[in-house]
Amino acid sequence: MAHRYHESMLDAACRHFPSIPRNEVMLQTNRLAVCDGLYAEITAEVWDDILHLLHSVEVTRRVEMTLPVPLPLDNQLVPSKVNEQDSCSNDDEAWYVDPNPSGQAPECDDQITIKLVSRSGEIRTTKISREMQVDKFLAQASQIFGYSGLVRAIFGQVRMHANQTIGSYNIEDGDSINIRVDDFTRIKKPVIYLYSPSDIDVSVKLSLIPEWKLSVIYPVVTTEDNGRRLEWNVRTHQDGSLTERDSGLNVSYLFWEAETNSQAASKPQPVDTFNPASSSLDNTDSIVTPVDKVAVYLDNSLKVLGLHTEARTSFITYWLPSILKHEYVALRFVPQAAFERAASLRISPQPDVVTRVFMLFKGIRKEDLTNWTNARIQAEKDVAWWVDVIGVDPARAGDVTLFRALEWGGMEVSI
Repeated sequence: MAHRYHESMLDAACRHFPSIPRNEVMLQTNRLAVCDGLYAEITAEVWDDILHLLHSVEVTRRVEMTLPVPLPLDNQLVPSKVNEQDSCSNDDEAWYVDPNPSGQAPECDDQITIKLVSRSGEIRTTKISREMQVDKFLAQASQIFGYSGLVRAIFGQVRMHANQTIGSYNIEDGDSINIRVDDFTRIKKPVIYLYSPSDIDVSVKLSLIPEWKLSVIYPVVTTEDNGRRLEWNVRTHQDGSLTERDSGLNVSYLFWEAETNSQAASKPQPVDTFNPASSSLDNTDSIVTPVDKVAVYLDNSLKVLGLHTEARTSFITYWLPSILKHEYVALRFVPQAAFERAASLRISPQPDVVTRVFMLFKGIRKEDLTNWTNARIQAEKDVAWWVDVIGVDPARAGDVTLFRALEWGGMEVSI
């Protein structure tokens, strides 16, 4: 059935564009999340799988291209070149064609100088061999930009494959290659402590914006709304421990992690709402410091924000291995109100004070420090300025006569 509908679409394209021979008609799209803005061919094999996701397709002439590669089982696209595009309204999209499926590089072993272009438009120049494997090139590009996520290289409109060579893409001296980091982003280890003067039963409800979905939780409970909402029911104890009522588990805190939801339609959010897919650090809102000073800086900051010794130690030791991979780091804390709008926390009975501390950080290379002059100056300020930035009340957060909730978490970003 999928092949028949696909053939019908090709027939319709031929009627709209009679100048294109039928055997050269190609249907494609760049509108699926996995396309990352690149065009990909829609083959008959995947027609039914993506038909409901599309509102239009584009018709192009197939010029000097290999036969379409079947869609991999894991729904990863294979890159394809785009030629002579024409628009055609309908309901479908595309999968990519490998520009050189043999993987054989042309006869070349000389060095070339290329430009690496980041998503933000930053350009770096480097010299590489045409015989270099793309996977090694990606590792080099990651180091140049200080990226930590899964990195992709795009030449023209073709996604470069890790097991091929630079030369197999006919890249010449002076050409530009776009470097992209996958949008998949994970919010790491938010943990929620509950402290009450007496033992009480408590409901803890967490609700995420559509751009997120929960990836890990503990204690394990049922999630709702496509993995965006949950509820823990616990009993607090005066020693700070919690008992999850359904399972009977005794825990020190409630744990959750989330990842970006690439299938969610992006909805307008208030300007001050935190969103992991578009989070960044800049010279005005962050501090920059050498990694050998980060631990002390964090301990001092977390202490003035109201985190007790165990929470500070857990926070620092969790993030330190990731931080030490860099020479310098930029870091900032997210305002609690902005984080609350993205990850709503509803606790009943309502605590007297809620403290939510969430850190963003990224690696900075020594040669880029000139772009972070103000952030380096801010690193020398009294760390108490973060109290106003986040909007917490450290005095009440440490008052043992009150019912208190404390949460900490973080995320390494690449932009």
